[in-house]
Amino acid sequence: MTTPSGGSTPDDYWRRPGPGDDAVADQPPAAPATTPASGYSGPPPSVPPPTGWRPPVHLQPAPPRRLPPQDMADLDAAEQRSQRVTYGFGAAAGVVLVFLVCLLCSRLIF
Repeated sequence: MTTPSGGSTPDDYWRRPGPGDDAVADQPPAAPATTPASGYSGPPPSVPPPTGWRPPVHLQPAPPRRLPPQDMADLDAAEQRSQRVTYGFGAAAGVVLVFLVCLLCSRLIF
């Protein structure tokens, strides 16, 4: 950061120069004198592709197979077992955390 010198204000550094101070350097370059008389003629015309433009297909994919039927009762039972395991681990982690908090609090008090 530069410090202003003399009697200028801190905002003088960010002000635009006056009309006599290098005014030519701040102006954008002049547009070319010659412009096309016709203007924009649009995109070039498109030509449709020939009729046989696609490559030949030699292999046909096999039709999709049928999935085996799902046993919804077994799926529900497996989901309940996994939910019990998840709750068991969460409860065990909660007990350990409560024990650690009690241990740390007792160390601070005594």
